[in-house]
Amino acid sequence: MKISLRILLSLLTVTLLSGCPGAVIVGGGTAVTAAHDRRTMGSFVEDTNIELKTYSAISKDKELKDSSHIAVTSYNGIVLLSGETPTAEMRARAESIARGIEKVRKVQNELVIASPASLSSASSDTWITTKVKTNLFKIKGHEDFDPTRVKVVTENGTVYLMGILRHDEADAVVDVVRNISGVQRVVKIFEYMD
Repeated sequence: MKISLRILLSLLTVTLLSGCPGAVIVGGGTAVTAAHDRRTMGSFVEDTNIELKTYSAISKDKELKDSSHIAVTSYNGIVLLSGETPTAEMRARAESIARGIEKVRKVQNELVIASPASLSSASSDTWITTKVKTNLFKIKGHEDFDPTRVKVVTENGTVYLMGILRHDEADAVVDVVRNISGVQRVVKIFEYMD
């Protein structure tokens, strides 16, 4: 336990010193989320590293950085790329960068070929994500189901769901999410325990 705490504190220190707001948020919630997660502590920390390394690598590509909005989410070594990029070539380049990151098992490229979304669209997506996370707490009747085990990412009204769940849990999650106002599409990126 002391080793895990040291790792968490080291990770938090590194992320705070890096100046990356997304990393600070990820690092700050690490201890709380890890307690309920079905990933190992090592996988949990590795996902944070994958996200940071992928963001860094994409940021080094000036054209991608300047003309795209790319969100990177890693869960158990599966990387979700979401957002917008102006060309198919740039979409493929972002995927290639993510595939080149150590410990990435799979890349789910959901980048849309379009101009970056507006601020109002991003605000709407944040509101949808909040509603999804809140409504997941209403799911009952599934032994050991914990809504904090579902990673929720929303881009342009599309809700991406990640996590390690049983099939019945995943079905219940999707049923809830489909009925939330503003959700246009649901994409499951679950890994299944059964």
